[in-house]
Amino acid sequence: MKKRKSYNPWLLPPWLRKCRFYCRGIILPLTIFQGLRTLFFPTTWDFLFLLLLGLFTYLFFTDFI
Repeated sequence: MKKRKSYNPWLLPPWLRKCRFYCRGIILPLTIFQGLRTLFFPTTWDFLFLLLLGLFTYLFFTDFI
């Protein structure tokens, strides 16, 4: 069984590092906005989108993505 290599974001191409940097800065305010929107206008789509944004927020801030 092969050992998984540790994640190093500096091995990514520069354009992908820049995209990841900007996405990390945008994802948290977008998630908060979607949470407020879901509180006031709850629909199935809004709730599913909030779950997806929450998952992406968690993955970005734990450096999994």
